[in-house]
Amino acid sequence: MQLLTRLILIALTAMSLSACRIVETVPFVDIPRYMGLWYQIAANEVSFNEGLVGVTAEYTLLEDGSVEVLNKGYQDTLDGELNQITGNATIWDEETNSKLKVVFPGAPDLPYPNYLIVVLDEAGYEYAAVTDPFEYTLFILSRSPEMSENTYAMILGELESLGVDTSELIITPQAATAE
Repeated sequence: MQLLTRLILIALTAMSLSACRIVETVPFVDIPRYMGLWYQIAANEVSFNEGLVGVTAEYTLLEDGSVEVLNKGYQDTLDGELNQITGNATIWDEETNSKLKVVFPGAPDLPYPNYLIVVLDEAGYEYAAVTDPFEYTLFILSRSPEMSENTYAMILGELESLGVDTSELIITPQAATAE
């Protein structure tokens, strides 16, 4: 019975994915350059990041080619309770490296990539924007806790040119920008 339920879930997921528009990802990501600490500048607030501030993601390339993902954030204030979770990412599209499948403990192991790098500072890897196939999540990331208004506006423009809805983005307070 479990096998039948899984097969139905996979079929329904495949049908829903085929019906939705998949946002275009960047042409290529140099995975070793992408590794390291990223600050969340803005994000769509969803159940797993609700109320979090001072959010960071740290990516570490493992010997087997997968990526350890350590997400941290503070609840409600920069002095709030630390929330963190460690997951694992695998590269889904080895031609571009711009589609990854990230799995966290307790979260469903989806049959498709759920981390799509759609904007990237290809010269310096100083900023990126990431979403999923349904554009439920959207994250603007930076190597530093602050981002200039011009860079943020440029990223929004790039996202909008890709057809990504940016209206739900909420700026994430970071220690360097806290009042």
